[in-house]
Amino acid sequence: MRIVIAGGHGKIARELTRELTKDGHEVVGLIRKEEYRADLAADGAVPVVIDLEQSSAADVAQYLAGADVAVFAAGAGAGGSDERRKAVDLNGSVLLADAAEAAGVPRVVQISSTGVDSVRNGAHPPEVPDDFLSYLQAKLAAEEDLARRALSWTIVRPGGLTDDAGTGRVRLVHAGPDHAETRGTVPRADVAAVLAELIRTGAGARATLHLLSGDVPVAAAVATFA
Repeated sequence: MRIVIAGGHGKIARELTRELTKDGHEVVGLIRKEEYRADLAADGAVPVVIDLEQSSAADVAQYLAGADVAVFAAGAGAGGSDERRKAVDLNGSVLLADAAEAAGVPRVVQISSTGVDSVRNGAHPPEVPDDFLSYLQAKLAAEEDLARRALSWTIVRPGGLTDDAGTGRVRLVHAGPDHAETRGTVPRADVAAVLAELIRTGAGARATLHLLSGDVPVAAAVATFA
C-alpha cells in the first residue's frame, strides 16, 4: 500500500512510518522543513517538503496521487497560538481531505484528541484550561469536516500521550457525544501500532474511536471494528 502522512516528522507519525515500512508499505511523509528529510529517510519514508499553511489542495493532491490512505498527523503543538492551531489542526486537516478527494484517495485517517466532545456547542468546561480550549475546538471542527465527507474515514482520539515504551495492549472503543470517555493515557508507540493495524486491515471505516492503554492486544482490539 501507499500511505501519505501529513505531519510526517511528528512523534506518532515517525513511529507509524516505521511500523508500516517494516511491512513493506510505501510511506510518503509531508514535512514542513528541509532539515527533517534525513530523519524520515532513516525511518524508511519518502520525504516531501511542503508547507500545508501555504499550499492549496491541488498542491497537496499531486503527492497523494496513487495513495491508498492519507493520514493527518499534523498539529501546532502545545505552544501554538490560537491562530496557528486553527491554521494547522483545522485548516490543515480540511486541506488534506480536500486533496484526498481531488486525488481519488479512498481513505483518510485522522489523529484527533480526547475531550473534543466537551467543547461542543461553544461550551468551555471549567476543567479545560484556556490555552487548551482552542486546540479542542480546532480538533472538533476538523472531525466534523471529515465526518461529512463520502470518504472512508477513521478518527482516532488518543488519551494523554506518553513516550513510554509501547505495551501492545490497548482499550479501543467507540467515541462521540453518545459515548462517555474514560480518562487515561497511552504511549505514542501504541497509538502508532493501532493506526498501522487500522490501515493494514481497513477496519474502523467511518468510525470515531477512543484509544487508551488497556488489556487487549492491538490486533484483537482493531478487529472489533472490522
